[in-house]
Amino acid sequence: MTEILKGELRRPVNLLTEQKYAGHKSLHDDAEAARLGIKAGPIEGPTHFSQFVPLIAGVWGRDWFEQGCFSCHFLNMVFEGEEVRAEIDEPAPNATRTLARAFKADGTPVLEASASVGPDHGETLLEGRLKALRPARDLVILADLKAGMTGADSEIVRMGPDQHMGDLYPFSLADKLKVITETDPMYSGAGASPWGRAVIPLEMVSVLANYSSHGARFPVKNPSIGLFADLEIRMIDGPLFVDQDYLLRREIVALSESRRVENYWVRTRIFDATGKKQVAEMLLNHGVMKASYPHYPPERLA
Repeated sequence: MTEILKGELRRPVNLLTEQKYAGHKSLHDDAEAARLGIKAGPIEGPTHFSQFVPLIAGVWGRDWFEQGCFSCHFLNMVFEGEEVRAEIDEPAPNATRTLARAFKADGTPVLEASASVGPDHGETLLEGRLKALRPARDLVILADLKAGMTGADSEIVRMGPDQHMGDLYPFSLADKLKVITETDPMYSGAGASPWGRAVIPLEMVSVLANYSSHGARFPVKNPSIGLFADLEIRMIDGPLFVDQDYLLRREIVALSESRRVENYWVRTRIFDATGKKQVAEMLLNHGVMKASYPHYPPERLA
């Protein structure tokens, strides 16, 4: 029988109430959420990743921070004040892959994931989901997107401890560390890090890789509102460090849709500042809500 390693119940905090993109507020704003029939602005999905880090690092140690992969499908939204618990299946000795889940205190599933340590990860949860995608038919909001589209090759990003991360992420790393569900001295002090540099928390890697995404100029029609449906963070030569420059290269790798959402999957490869060595990678499924776009054909919203 598989042993399950469980974390404590935590109450994540919504730092995206003032998030804006394309000139309007996002789903994380209470009023925008209510307009789309959601009771409040939800917690950003990657916020839950921090609860898994102590469990996974307890199994694989330093290797997890350097070559770990967390591949996640989000199932249900979490709202501020709700409690969440993370759990993983304890891997067998010498295993390099396991499964993970998170639940609300009442048992409602929040996410499912695979966690692995490389370089040979096997098939991740999202690689499996990509293979099984429902093909996109006549897209509306994403009609001008094509698989294979790439962003600019000169996108340099960094995350300083007090750096405001822009309209998409209207807070700093220091703000996040005040409310993060699972903290560690390595996030704020080089002296506490095995690598001699302050480390960017797993949940903030998506901020580093996404806050400048407007520079890719992918032609998504607006006004529309999206959410993270799937997210995979993979370290190749990690971890990622605070106050260090990285170069990003983005590519749309798939388009899909469901009854309520149009989806575009973007792989963002993270390189050192020279662009010669890849250090990490993010695979993000942006789900754009059909009902959020005022020009969506009404007969296709049924």
